[in-house]
Amino acid sequence: MIRATRLNRKEFVVNAELIQYVEETPDTVITLSNKEKILVVEPVEEIIRRVLAYQRSIRTFKSP
Repeated sequence: MIRATRLNRKEFVVNAELIQYVEETPDTVITLSNKEKILVVEPVEEIIRRVLAYQRSIRTFKSP
């Protein structure tokens, strides 16, 4: 899950596993695998950074 901000400045959390693609049109649009589109204020690069950080956090093995 990653945090993002809608255009109305309300923060929400989206399942990063459901993101199909992200584009700038010029607003940033997150399209989910179910074709739902979400407009956010963060630039594409920031969404990518957050998704990568999330992916690393769930796939990194931490020994006890």
